[in-house]
Amino acid sequence: MRCPFCGNIDTQVKDSRPAEDHVAIRRRRFCPACGGRFTTYERVQLRDLVVIKSSGRREDFDRDKLERSIRIALQKRPVEPERIDQMISGIVRRLESMGETDIPSKSIGEIVMESLARIDTVAYVRFASVYKNFQAADDFDKFVSELRPDVAPDEG
Repeated sequence: MRCPFCGNIDTQVKDSRPAEDHVAIRRRRFCPACGGRFTTYERVQLRDLVVIKSSGRREDFDRDKLERSIRIALQKRPVEPERIDQMISGIVRRLESMGETDIPSKSIGEIVMESLARIDTVAYVRFASVYKNFQAADDFDKFVSELRPDVAPDEG
């Protein structure tokens, strides 16, 4: 593994342990050239996925990009980091087990929204605001009103 600090390709593994509910291996590494320490994660990848953007452009699926967008939506929310890691791993497993290597970005967005809706409604609305490209406060109001059960107007 290449050292992220100096580029040395001969780094050493100092410690390995299971992570993310035993779906990944966490490795602490040391670079003998610069003395840098860093962590890597090793995961099983069932197949190489390609994301088909709405413009028709194709790009390799990037788990880190998915994780960043989910963590942004969940920023400062009371959700345990382990729960977030489990959710991300579950989404990736679901994508890999769909049987297709080409996955529309719309499908990924829907799966993420479904997962977020189950664990935190604020993060769900945050993610939806970007995913559905909200342009004005009215877009938020309409979306949130669809989340709420019908409430009978107060009588007097």
